[in-house]
Amino acid sequence: MSRRVMNLAHSLTQAAARHPERPAIVWGERSWTWRAFDARVSALAAALRARGIAKGDRLLVHARNGNAILEIMYAAFRLGAVFVPTNFRLMPGDVSYLASQSGATAFLCHADYPEHVAAVREACPSLRHVVVIGEGPAEGEAYEAVVASGEGQAVANEGVEHDDPCWFFYTSGTTGKPKAAVLTHGQMAFVITNHLCDLMPGTSPETDASLVVAPLSHGAGVHAVAQVARAVTSVLPGSERFDAAEVWGLVARHRVTNMFTVPTILKMMVEHPAVDAHDHSSLRYIIYAGAPMYREDQKRALRSLGKVIVQYFGLGEVTGNITVLPPALHEAEDGPAVKIGTCGFERTGMQVQIQDGEGREVAPGETGEICVCGPAVFAGYWENPKANADAFRDGWFRTGDLGFLDAERFLYITGRASDMYISGGSNIYPREIEEKILAHPAVAETAVLGVPDPTWGEIGIAVCVPREGMALSEDDVMAFLFDKVARYKLPRRVILREALPKSGYGKITKKMVREELEAAGLLGERAQS
Repeated sequence: MSRRVMNLAHSLTQAAARHPERPAIVWGERSWTWRAFDARVSALAAALRARGIAKGDRLLVHARNGNAILEIMYAAFRLGAVFVPTNFRLMPGDVSYLASQSGATAFLCHADYPEHVAAVREACPSLRHVVVIGEGPAEGEAYEAVVASGEGQAVANEGVEHDDPCWFFYTSGTTGKPKAAVLTHGQMAFVITNHLCDLMPGTSPETDASLVVAPLSHGAGVHAVAQVARAVTSVLPGSERFDAAEVWGLVARHRVTNMFTVPTILKMMVEHPAVDAHDHSSLRYIIYAGAPMYREDQKRALRSLGKVIVQYFGLGEVTGNITVLPPALHEAEDGPAVKIGTCGFERTGMQVQIQDGEGREVAPGETGEICVCGPAVFAGYWENPKANADAFRDGWFRTGDLGFLDAERFLYITGRASDMYISGGSNIYPREIEEKILAHPAVAETAVLGVPDPTWGEIGIAVCVPREGMALSEDDVMAFLFDKVARYKLPRRVILREALPKSGYGKITKKMVREELEAAGLLGERAQS
C-alpha cells in the first residue's frame, strides 16, 4: 500500500502563505522574503521541468553557501527530484565520481569551478544540463537566466510517498569510497520534527533567527530545512571564508537565536575577541555535532556564552538523529553529577543498542558497536547492496562506532571500528589518502592516521617508507598530494621511516604504527603543530 506524505517543499509553501513579507534568507546585504524565495523556487522548478527534469532525477550541486543552493534544494523537492549536494572543497575527480555514481541528470555548479564541470561532463553520460552559478570561467547555462526563464510560473509540489528519495547524502565508508545515503521525504519529515523537538524547542518565526556557519551541503542544510518548517529567517555571512568577527556581528545585528556548527568552529568563535565586543544575549541554542568536543573547550564556551550549547551525535545515514545533550545538561564546572564525556541520551523516537560482534545486546557499561533503529534511519545506500548488507543487521543500523550506555542510557563513544578520524568536523578516511600517496614513484609503503590536535580535534600524519635506492622528503610527498587531495584532507606532517611494523599476517596495522611512533617520540607537539 502506498503511503502518501507531505512533500518537503510544502513547508516553503506554508511559510510563503503565512509570512509572505518576513525575511526568509539574508545573505550579506541582500535578502529575500518568503514570498520571493518561494517564487524563485517555483521559477527554477518550472525552468528545470521545461528542460526535462522530472520526479526521481538527480540534481548534482557543487555550490558554496548562498541563496542558490537553498533554491536548488527546494526546487528539487518541489519537482520530486533528488538533491545531490557535494562538499564544495572536493577535487574534480571526486565530484565526477559522485556524478557518475548518482546518475546525475543535471549539474548545477559555481562558475569558478571549470575543472569540475569538465570532469563531470566526461564521467557522466546521463548528464543533460550544466547550469553555472555566478560569474566565472565555467561553461553552461547561467543560473539567473534559467531562473528568469521560469519566472511567474506557479509549480505545485509533486505528490510523493514516504520512501521517495529527496536527498542523496554522500558519506564515506571505511574504504573512503563515497556512498549515497538515500534520505526520503517521509524520513526527513520525522527529522525536521525531531530537530525542532530535541534541539530547538519553542522555535518560531516571531522569536527566532538562525545563522548559517557551516556548509549547507551537509548538516547545516538539514538544520536549514528545520528553519523553513517554522518560517525562521536564515542568515548567511557575506564572506566566503569563516570570519568570527563577522559571525558575532551578525548575531548582534539580527538577534540570532540558533546556529549549527562543529566543535572546531565553536572553539574559534569563543576564543575570538569579538565574542566580547558584540551582544550575543539573543542566543538560545548553539548546536554542535560532527566530532567530540574537548571538555576544556566546553567549559570555556559555557563560561563565555552561558548554557546555550547543544550537542548531538549522529551520522549522515541517521541524519544526525541518535543522541542529544541539551543545554541544561551542559555544566561549566566539573562535579559528581556531571557526566563528563557523554554525547547525551537517545533522541525522541530513536533507540540505541550496544551490540557485540554477533549482534547480541551487551549490558550497561560494556563496550560494543553502537547500533540504532527508528524513523530517522535512512532507506539504504543507492545502488550498493553490499554496503547495505554490511550496514544493517536484524533491522539495526550499525554505525561502526564503539561505545557504551550507562545505567541511565547516556551514551559514551570510546572509539571507531574503522580507522576514520575527524578533523574540523569532517570525516577523513586514511585509505583514500594512502592510495594517492602510493602513486608517488618513490613511496613503497604508507600509513595515514589521525592524532589529537587542540584546534582541529584531530589531524592526519602520513608515515612513508621510501623505495630502496630512491630519495624522498616530506616536501616531495606534500607537493605530490597538493593537487590530488582536498585541502582539508591533506596530512599536516609526513614522517619518513625505513619500514612499517607488520602483523604476523604481513598486514600493516595502525595500532602497531602508532605504538612505534609513540615509542620513538614522534607523536609529540611537533606532530600536532
